[in-house]
Amino acid sequence: MSHRLKTGDRVTWNTPQGMTTGTVVRRIIRDTELDGHTVAASKDDPYYEVESEKSGQHTVQPADGLEKVHKH
Repeated sequence: MSHRLKTGDRVTWNTPQGMTTGTVVRRIIRDTELDGHTVAASKDDPYYEVESEKSGQHTVQPADGLEKVHKH
């Protein structure tokens, strides 16, 4: 991914169950704890909190694991 994602962007990412679509909730640029897990993020290596459209669950993904869904 060569572009920066923004809150509200629609994205896809791979899960053990297959590709999932959701929405960016926030950009994480510093070490953060979420649901008992530490996310080692920085401005140079950002992570994104995303919400699944299917389940409503939130997860954290590295920037290079997300692909923006482009409108046709």
